[in-house]
Amino acid sequence: MADLVQARQAGQVPDTLLLLEHESVITLGRGGKREHVLAGPAELDRLGVRVETTARGGDVTLHAPGQLVAYPVLDLAPDRRDVRRYVQDLTRVMNALIGPYGAQGGTLAGMIGLWVDAAEPGHFRGEGALAEPRKIGAIGVRISRWVTSHGFALNLTTDLDLFRLIVPCGISALGVTSLEQLSGRALSVHSAAEQARQQFGSHFERDVSELFDLSGLGAAELGRALLEAP
Repeated sequence: MADLVQARQAGQVPDTLLLLEHESVITLGRGGKREHVLAGPAELDRLGVRVETTARGGDVTLHAPGQLVAYPVLDLAPDRRDVRRYVQDLTRVMNALIGPYGAQGGTLAGMIGLWVDAAEPGHFRGEGALAEPRKIGAIGVRISRWVTSHGFALNLTTDLDLFRLIVPCGISALGVTSLEQLSGRALSVHSAAEQARQQFGSHFERDVSELFDLSGLGAAELGRALLEAP
């Protein structure tokens, strides 16, 4: 990732959108508190869940199969150099992805991410009118010299029981949900990635005309493929 960001900063590669499905891993952002990892080493080992530190902003989150994770490597200069706008655009992309499946999300004051009302998934009536607010999409960003390298994680068919291992994003009072739990539909990560490609192109006004399947490559092979892509 770091090599790809440096190459984008140097103008050696175009804007790139990585759409991934991770194995189970807990990540701590720059503001992450280790006490928000609730499970001990023995339980994490038993479940096969790693704990990693990352350079993104935010606290603790979890990635797992059934979750679409987006890493946009975009140069926001010269006309999109606005961190708040970047976060808002990521939120809009996630909301556009869940919309066709009968879910509508929105934002809560002081809480980054995409939220829904589990009691009424098809309507987001505003912060004060939510009966069961749940987070469906987390956002953690990093921007260096106006090149982005982190984005969002959207729960599609994620095993929500895994979130008991952490305090998601440091928020203990509100829970999480998935598109499958809200709609009863199991949207695959691959299908969601294709839809995300289109939504990123629309919301970020970028030409995202091709989606290359690089699954199965190791880290070194993936890095070479990204840097050598036409």
